[in-house]
Amino acid sequence: MKLIRFGPKGNEKPGILTHDNIRVDLSGLFPDWNAAFFAAGGIQQLAEVIADKAGSLPKVPEAERWGAPVARPGKVICIGLNYSDHARESGMPVPEEPIIFLKASNTVVGPYDEVLIPRTSTKTDWEVELGVVIGAEARYLESVEAAASHIGGYCISHDVSERAFQLERGGQWTKGKSCDTFNPLGPFLATPDELADPAKLAMSLKLNGEFRQRGNTSTMIFTPVYLIHYLSQFMTLEAGDLISTGTPPGVGLGMKPPQYLKAGDVVDLEIEGLGAQRQVFESA
Repeated sequence: MKLIRFGPKGNEKPGILTHDNIRVDLSGLFPDWNAAFFAAGGIQQLAEVIADKAGSLPKVPEAERWGAPVARPGKVICIGLNYSDHARESGMPVPEEPIIFLKASNTVVGPYDEVLIPRTSTKTDWEVELGVVIGAEARYLESVEAAASHIGGYCISHDVSERAFQLERGGQWTKGKSCDTFNPLGPFLATPDELADPAKLAMSLKLNGEFRQRGNTSTMIFTPVYLIHYLSQFMTLEAGDLISTGTPPGVGLGMKPPQYLKAGDVVDLEIEGLGAQRQVFESA
């Protein structure tokens, strides 16, 4: 299944995207794709509803805005330097353990919403990432294999970063990651059965029509199931939480000389099996 949300910011409604790419409204049957939905086993309930009522559900008007495919997460957990080729690009050693930082959850916006370059910013950067949404609470998981049942779905996560805030203002990554609109998500959340192998997904990002990032999740150092198991030893992962699993090479910071975003730039992101995003960057 492919979960979507649609409507004005702050008033999104839940729906699904059919295999014919038709948006279907499920707001008459479910309040939202939120923590309560996932925690109550909502994915299975949704599958039963779709099987029973597939032909009678109302369509979403084409003009309706695409929202983030899940409601505001309780936590957005990001993984740094999780691609071996990106670590080399950054001139840093491959991590022995996952590098973890948090991103403010109110950064999450829709896949086609504009992204705001912060005031005083000179180094706003792009990062295409595989997002993983937690489908069931995970705490002190016994094994990596056990983590698979805690995945609610996968999506594109754009981990926008302001490098000066991140690296030159006290060494605290969070402030460079948590600016308004810095996490476009979607267009849909694909349940695990939609992807043959999350460890072999082509991913790309274009800036103004030119490729900047081309990678594959096969070069990921720590896989999603490993990350969920690992994180569960330090914190409780709650249903609806988002993990952004890192980015392949090609970020602006790694270019020679570095290149950063400016007002009017258009960024297109794509991950195999998870659709595509597009954002126009504007000054805050």
